[in-house]
Amino acid sequence: MKKILTNEKAFTLVEMMIVLLIISVLILITIPNVTKHSASIDEKGCKAFARMVEGQVEAYKIEKRTIPTLDDLVTEGFLKGDKTCPNGTPVLIDPNDGRVTIENEETAGSTSDG
Repeated sequence: MKKILTNEKAFTLVEMMIVLLIISVLILITIPNVTKHSASIDEKGCKAFARMVEGQVEAYKIEKRTIPTLDDLVTEGFLKGDKTCPNGTPVLIDPNDGRVTIENEETAGSTSDG
């Protein structure tokens, strides 16, 4: 007669379903939070890029004694390639005073703190 195995080590279907339920709940909680923070990350990245462009405008003004355009900054090597924020929003330089702004920015002021 065959011996019946009574002490098998395996997961039951119910245990597997509970694990899948827990993983699903965790995914449902984390995905909306990640997408919510994505817009904030893009905005902060754009502001940081605009501040960096401001610094390059000041360096250009000191060196060339004139207010540059974005094309001038790229051609002279002050900026490498991109003239837009990482999220694709254009950055603008005011030709009168060299202030750097982000296009479609609700506050039409500069990115500087003064």
